[in-house]
Amino acid sequence: MALKVAIVGRPNVGKSTLFNRLAGKKLAIVDDRPGVTRDRRYASGRIGDLDLELIDTAGFEDVSDESLEARMRTQTEKAVDEADLVLFVIDAREGVVPLDRIFADLLRRRDMPVVMIANKAEGKAGDAGVGEAYALGFGEPVPLSAEHGEGLADLYAAIMAAAPQDWEEEVEDLEKPIRIAIVGRPNAGKSTLVNRLIGEDRMLTGPEAGITRDSISVDWEWDNRRIRLVDTAGLRRKARVQEKLEKLSTADTIRAITFAEVVILVMDEANAFETQDLQIADLVEREGRALVYAVSKWDLAKEPNVRLAELREEADRVLPQLRGAPLIALSGLTGRGLDRLMPAILKVHKDWSAKIKTRDLNDWLAMAVQRHPPPAVNGKRIKPKYMAQTKARPPTFVLFSSRADEMPEHYRRYLVNSIRESFDLPGVPVRVTVKSGSNPYAEGGEKGPARTAPRRFQKATGSAPPAPARPKPKAAKGKNVGKGPVARAIVRPRSGPGAKPTRPKGR
Repeated sequence: MALKVAIVGRPNVGKSTLFNRLAGKKLAIVDDRPGVTRDRRYASGRIGDLDLELIDTAGFEDVSDESLEARMRTQTEKAVDEADLVLFVIDAREGVVPLDRIFADLLRRRDMPVVMIANKAEGKAGDAGVGEAYALGFGEPVPLSAEHGEGLADLYAAIMAAAPQDWEEEVEDLEKPIRIAIVGRPNAGKSTLVNRLIGEDRMLTGPEAGITRDSISVDWEWDNRRIRLVDTAGLRRKARVQEKLEKLSTADTIRAITFAEVVILVMDEANAFETQDLQIADLVEREGRALVYAVSKWDLAKEPNVRLAELREEADRVLPQLRGAPLIALSGLTGRGLDRLMPAILKVHKDWSAKIKTRDLNDWLAMAVQRHPPPAVNGKRIKPKYMAQTKARPPTFVLFSSRADEMPEHYRRYLVNSIRESFDLPGVPVRVTVKSGSNPYAEGGEKGPARTAPRRFQKATGSAPPAPARPKPKAAKGKNVGKGPVARAIVRPRSGPGAKPTRPKGR
């Protein structure tokens, strides 16, 4: 099992930069301003031959009220309690500040292994800060530059020396989890829904919009199935996204949609299916992901049955390409309707992974064409011939047909909707590609020349090409055949069965 390591420290000392360096990829959002990271974030990392489970935390603030900073401090303390080893990061260029001393006292009271890191120690600007770090009482500090990757060998040696002896004791489960991304507009209730599902206050929540900035993944188990929930930052309209930090959060959310298998679109009951919700749903469909609508804050709805029927009708009307996608009304605050969410997710995930037999597909194709034949284009009928599924996730099919490039788009949509209805795939993105074999008589075909006008017509119009030269007849072996220039051109052999008889000498 990997060693679980929490990276802690005050704001803007380079914790997320070190997190990305050890993870080997840019997972956490990094910016010059302090307080970018808010939730704790997990990732797999490696240093030398040592596997790590990394926890990136928010900057430590010495507050204990009901503010956002106090909730961030609570998340950091939970990460420390959960970890096997703590990497305590300070800024070597600024040296030890009072907030570092307060956090050092908190770590000493927990009595757990700590590795002291003096970050931003490249060059000579951080030498004084490295010396001051000895006063915190965690032994020899490791001078490091997370931005440039300097000092990682010393960090590896310090981790190996401080790691507890009993951390290698479990074997990882190789079953891949179902990846579920939870997306929506800001303040729609995404983080509250994650906390209610897993049964703990894992994500920061509150009345403030835009609390979540990174895409935070949480491993969870439901009904003996491994689930990986990914809470994302709220997506606003592109015209309103001006700050660099929000642009990074938006890109992180879109990346989470790309790597997800099922996407839960969380919408506020009071203003569900607004323009931004429709754009997010269309993005999910274009990425080929399974979609589940989750209408949150249902405990505030008036006349729930009437409102639910209205939302179902509106979903099919404004998003016909996702007709039949599950719509679950729930409340993340009270847990109302939450028991219907996971069964709907597993059902749509199964449909998204469906594979259909070729024989059943072609039986369906014959009935679909008989019920609604394709239209004639330029007086010529389009004839669908054969269909097969090329892959799943999402279901993708190829249809072989004559005049495939002239098949109207509305008939292709008819085939897609008929597939969903006939094979019970509601709300699943379906891809149908129409192909045809090459026509040998078309221009550029491989078999035979293209038909041209008669030669006498070409001569009359002056477009006739020069006549090809007549080939010379080949010399034939054997007896003389016929008369004329061809016969005279035949050369008889001097000897053999076809040779000309010779008269004896002397007669």
